[in-house]
Amino acid sequence: MTLIEELKVKIIETLNLADVDPARLTEDSSFFENGLNLDSIDILELAVMIEETYGVSIENRELGEKVFVTLGTLARYVGENRT
Repeated sequence: MTLIEELKVKIIETLNLADVDPARLTEDSSFFENGLNLDSIDILELAVMIEETYGVSIENRELGEKVFVTLGTLARYVGENRT
């Protein structure tokens, strides 16, 4: 399973997005408008999951704004920084 595929499943599980089909998510899927329509609490939950699962910390808002753009930006950051 690729990191993208793994993240799709983990995001859906973490946020209880039962109505989201992981097969419909792509690297370009947005976390916000015209995508998953997540809010700041959802992003916080994802940041905790990323740190617990991959040992990757998203330490501040500025970094979060760069990482949580699309599934692809998150996967690249996790792939480059995981322990």
